[in-house]
Amino acid sequence: MDWPSPSPIGWLFRGQRSGPDRLIPRWLFLRALGGIYFSAFFSLVFQIRGLIGPNGILPAGAYLQAVAQSLGSLERVWYAPTILWWSSGTGMLNGLCWVGMAASLLLVFNLWPRGMLLICFICFLSFVSAAQDFSGYQSDGMLLEAGFIALFFAPPGLRPGLGRAHPASRASLFLLLWEWFRIYFESGAAKLLSRDIEWRHFTAMDEYYQNGPLPTWIGWYLQQLPHWFHAATVGATLALELALVWMLFLPRRWRIVCFFIVTPWQIGVILSANYTFLNYLVLVLGVLLLDDRFVLGLLPDGLPANVLPATWRERITAAPAPNESSADTKEQRNPLSEAWSILKLSASAVMLAWIFYATTAELIWMFAKAPLPSFPVSVLEPFRIANRYGLFAVMTRGRYEIEFQGSSDGQNWVAYPFRNKPQALNEPPRIYAPYQPRFDWNLWFASLGSWQEYSIVPNTEVRLLSSKQDVLALFASNPFARNPPRQIRVLLWQYWFTTMKEKRETGVWWRRQLLGLYAPTIEQTPDGKIKVVEWPTVEARE
Repeated sequence: MDWPSPSPIGWLFRGQRSGPDRLIPRWLFLRALGGIYFSAFFSLVFQIRGLIGPNGILPAGAYLQAVAQSLGSLERVWYAPTILWWSSGTGMLNGLCWVGMAASLLLVFNLWPRGMLLICFICFLSFVSAAQDFSGYQSDGMLLEAGFIALFFAPPGLRPGLGRAHPASRASLFLLLWEWFRIYFESGAAKLLSRDIEWRHFTAMDEYYQNGPLPTWIGWYLQQLPHWFHAATVGATLALELALVWMLFLPRRWRIVCFFIVTPWQIGVILSANYTFLNYLVLVLGVLLLDDRFVLGLLPDGLPANVLPATWRERITAAPAPNESSADTKEQRNPLSEAWSILKLSASAVMLAWIFYATTAELIWMFAKAPLPSFPVSVLEPFRIANRYGLFAVMTRGRYEIEFQGSSDGQNWVAYPFRNKPQALNEPPRIYAPYQPRFDWNLWFASLGSWQEYSIVPNTEVRLLSSKQDVLALFASNPFARNPPRQIRVLLWQYWFTTMKEKRETGVWWRRQLLGLYAPTIEQTPDGKIKVVEWPTVEARE
């Protein structure tokens, strides 16, 4: 009943001893993926209640209730696949984060990797599906896609070690590298297809370090460099994303060369901008360009046994143990085991082929509206395991910052200090990625539009007016710790990096200009109603 070994199904979707020699890269990738999952859940522990808790900015319970009123019982679960349907209270939200952190740590320690990957995927998908505006990031889709494919890539067993008896299938390895390729290539294609003049005129990087969501102090120094440097980085970006990544499909030595090009590039991006875990994930996916032979060639002979996990070199090169071959023989003679093996292989083949079709169709549709069936693509959309990417298709042409202020008398105003967002002019922008401050991040997007488009701004005003502790925890401190403010307003500023000369003379990293009132100024009347005191004075930025 088993698939014949030379069949395409067995060759692609079954792990074979003669298959991809990626035991060490797989081991490294899965450990790093666990670390990335941990960073995602760790950041949510401090934010999830303020973001989507019962007293948060966008309560998950209210959102799911609205979905339930619009869709049937099965449709709603498919539209929003989340365990928060059972409960969206504070306890469940906290549990989601702590269970995800525990599973990600066990994945780092290589304990039941497939089970831990499944738990991480379910927990993170549950948050993303209910987080509304706080989960509309490409990085979330990247992690869910990589995490889901890794379920088929990881070795089975409670303590599999390197998983020499269960090498990865060719299909799962290819789909992870296919995601890596698409992140680069689709981003490059999006830059050209957007027809943004910044990319065509090689000026896209001139103010990139300043205008990104959450800059770093290293980015401040890079911003000071002359135009020729920024123009050169534009050319290098387009060359890497549109041409160099095709080295993935070339022979082995070219893939290794590609790894040593893209890895320093990603490290540079990590240091010059805070894109949460996005660049860490792309960096880690690139490890799969390497193979065991190359990694072992970097290791000196005679290392002590405790330096390498169970002496990698010996485990990879040793012959199969007798008990492994006998177990395989028993499994082949057991009809139930054989039937279960075929069922698992068939499910893997269907799921991985489905993802490949959906992602390939998305890529083709970037260039032409080909008559490809769209239903298989749309069915997977709620799970974010087959995504289309396109980073920085259009460059931001200014840096705007939203600031919440409170007042007890309507005359004297005090700003609520942010944890991560630029605010104080004398404070250098910090490096904190892969930590993801979703509230600060979303306010950057909101600053580019209007308050009517981003409900998180007026919702935050209302929560601050009543001093909701979960929302206040999203800020660095509460300037109205004794009594809630009488009024809340939101100002819009435009920010610029200072020059080297300005910084030497004044010691400040930023300069700014007030543009006006961004959202309605509100106050709470004695009967508990919200009253608008003043309407905004600035319009949405182009």
